Amino acid sequence: METTLTPLGASRAYQSARRLTVADAPAVHFTEAPSRPSFAELLGETTRAQVQTIRAGEEAAIAGLRGQMPVQKVVEATLAMESAVKTTVALRDRVVEAYQEIMRMSV
Repeated sequence: METTLTPLGASRAYQSARRLTVADAPAVHFTEAPSRPSFAELLGETTRAQVQTIRAGEEAAIAGLRGQMPVQKVVEATLAMESAVKTTVALRDRVVEAYQEIMRMSV
């Protein structure tokens, strides 16, 4: 299943990421060996990294429009931002597929 990113979908994803803060991530505590991060910690770190990438892309675009950043840097930041959004959307699609698969299971 291929995911295409529509302008409206990208806008919604962007607005959702703008509202996120590091404090929004749930607190995660180790219950096992502290040498291995839990799935929740990995997911939280990945989410924070994606939000930072999107914000950096936005800041680069604004700086580029003001003439404060070279075009090459703006393009690189924008491509990184696009990749972050596509990855996030693909992950969301996989989670939804897994949920639907679980819902189809007979008990």
